[in-house]
Amino acid sequence: MKFNLAAVTLTALLGLAACSSPDRFGPGGPGDATGLYDPNNPGFGNGSVTTGPLDPGSAEYFQQSVGDRVLFAVDQSSISPEARSTLMAQANWLNSNPGYTAIIEGHADEQGTREYNLALGARRASSARDFLVSQGVSAARLRTVTYGKERPIEVCSTESCYAQNRRAVTVVASGMPVS
Repeated sequence: MKFNLAAVTLTALLGLAACSSPDRFGPGGPGDATGLYDPNNPGFGNGSVTTGPLDPGSAEYFQQSVGDRVLFAVDQSSISPEARSTLMAQANWLNSNPGYTAIIEGHADEQGTREYNLALGARRASSARDFLVSQGVSAARLRTVTYGKERPIEVCSTESCYAQNRRAVTVVASGMPVS
């Protein structure tokens, strides 16, 4: 089989040029230098840098400015004063943005059995949900899920890592079904 070296070289160069085009996805795409965030495009904006002020009614604003997670003490699901402050801010944001629903994820550190940590994660998610409901957020807009120790932020065997994994994370989305 004989290859035309010029054709192979040209094809390779065109492929590389396409990969390096900063606007190959069009305006707002991952290569767009404007840094715009499109919350309606799942997968875009993950890890991207946004320039300018965030829209206070956006999910990105909720995550970065309000705070999407609260931490818990070892083997606990009760709301600490620090967690209460974050959850109050979450409730205020959710009450001001009724077009959003939320899933509250419960997590645990890697210590203990899988079953124990799934139950503990469920209790943590329920505690956060119950607090949000007590602050006027409609229960119909919230649901919970537990991941136990299955989705750690940090994987190591130190207290500082364990502490980050003992959490409830509120994930908001516009028009997301909660049933």
